[in-house]
Amino acid sequence: MTRARFLVGLAIALAAAQAAQAETSPQASADKGKVLYYRNPMGLPDTSPVPKKDGMGMDYLPVYAKGAEPAGTVRIAPGKLQTLGVRTALVEEMPALVGSVQATGTIALDERRQVVVTTRAEGWVETLAVAATGDPVHRGQVLAQLYAPDLLTAEKEYLLARSLASDDHADMGHGRPADLVAAALSRLKALDIPAEEIARLQRSSEAARQIAIRAPADGVVIDKPVVAGMRVAPGEPLYRLADLSTVWLVAEVAEREVGLVRPGQAAHATLTAYPGRRFDGVVDFIYPALSRETRTARVRIILPNRDRALLADMYASVTIETPHPGGDGPTLLVVPESAVLDGGARQTVLLDLGDGRFQPRAVHLGVRGDGEVEVRDGLRKGDRVVVGANFLIDAESNLKAALQAFTSNKEGQP
Repeated sequence: MTRARFLVGLAIALAAAQAAQAETSPQASADKGKVLYYRNPMGLPDTSPVPKKDGMGMDYLPVYAKGAEPAGTVRIAPGKLQTLGVRTALVEEMPALVGSVQATGTIALDERRQVVVTTRAEGWVETLAVAATGDPVHRGQVLAQLYAPDLLTAEKEYLLARSLASDDHADMGHGRPADLVAAALSRLKALDIPAEEIARLQRSSEAARQIAIRAPADGVVIDKPVVAGMRVAPGEPLYRLADLSTVWLVAEVAEREVGLVRPGQAAHATLTAYPGRRFDGVVDFIYPALSRETRTARVRIILPNRDRALLADMYASVTIETPHPGGDGPTLLVVPESAVLDGGARQTVLLDLGDGRFQPRAVHLGVRGDGEVEVRDGLRKGDRVVVGANFLIDAESNLKAALQAFTSNKEGQP
């Protein structure tokens, strides 16, 4: 690697030396104005206020006040450009970029489609109609039969109030019988007695020893802590049901790409369990906290699961389509991604000035996609940038700029 860099540096230095004669011609001197100083033709940190030669007999190169090149500008002889494999591309305008964000995630049950079946009265579970986790249930289906003394008492009180209300000559002395019926009916509803049971009670006028526990929604039993014969307290979970027709995919998106993700964007997932199959969904929510350990943000994606192929905790690879926020707005200025030299805090491209001259130019980048990157500042349409062998030219440019800074004083004089 050291030998390769030495050869590249030697080639560039020789190219600069070959251009020395053109720079020192009388016509060039007249065009560029006053000579500030003379620099070493081999790029060494040595300057002179008057013309001189180096140890090899080569003339020092003049640096002119007019048309002085910016620090870091590199000159390469045309014959050497092909040897180094230098390729360039135009800075162009194109419609809004459509890129993508790659992430990984896991399948989770949709929290909005989960319900817990409980009772509001103390009692004993005498029989179970649904006795296994994973059983499908339908809304209104009987899950279990419960014996609850409080519920039985409430039904008898309702029947008694109705009996008193039907007697036109009843004298309660403290209120109207119709009010007692309404109060007893409200207590039945407060104890969460199903409407079907209240209707049966009104038809038959007979209190039931057992009350049916019914499913409040369609779904699958994902948890069943209840067993036949056990005593249950008010509010204690008997069943947990989940509708599996849709599931959540919680993706971990890298911090640097979170700003590209928006709710409503299309997302695609692939799973190792189903090779060749793609599951399409939509971004629903971006969680408000970032993981300190992984520096990722959780993104919730809604996925249809009509055939119940997606199971909780399955691992998935995710692609989120991220069109440019401008939509159908103005076109973007773009360059190939290979033109960008990314130094972390600073992004640079090498601008082709023509005649074998290349200048580093700091740029402010935007979105990426399809091998292109948006340039928001630093370039203009029609500029030409280096897309091949740019790291070699950049290394020489940095070295040249450093040497120029080293050989200049505070007033900018050698």
